[in-house]
Amino acid sequence: GGHAVYIDAKAMLAHIPVSQFPGQSLAVELYLEGGIRGCEIGSVMFGKAAQMELVRLAIPRRVYTQSHIDYVIEVIMNVYRRRRNLRGMKIISEPDTLRHFTCHFDFVDEN
Repeated sequence: GGHAVYIDAKAMLAHIPVSQFPGQSLAVELYLEGGIRGCEIGSVMFGKAAQMELVRLAIPRRVYTQSHIDYVIEVIMNVYRRRRNLRGMKIISEPDTLRHFTCHFDFVDEN
């Protein structure tokens, strides 16, 4: 069923090249800003440059109240307002398979 919201991280963070994983950067920032856990669906998950860089926020039925959803919207808007300050990420270690579950990241250096 349709129980998720997808954020186009490639469009939202257009200043971050695909090689620096804008979807992962957005997913991390949503967690740091408001404890919102999402999943990157893009170059990290697929292991190569992907056409789309998305962040998936699962919203199961009958679990969240309207105030929960309002909080998520507020956090996304806070991140959106300062999106130009977000940095890309780099992989510092990754397993041979299923890297999107257990690879480790760091932010790229500022220029």
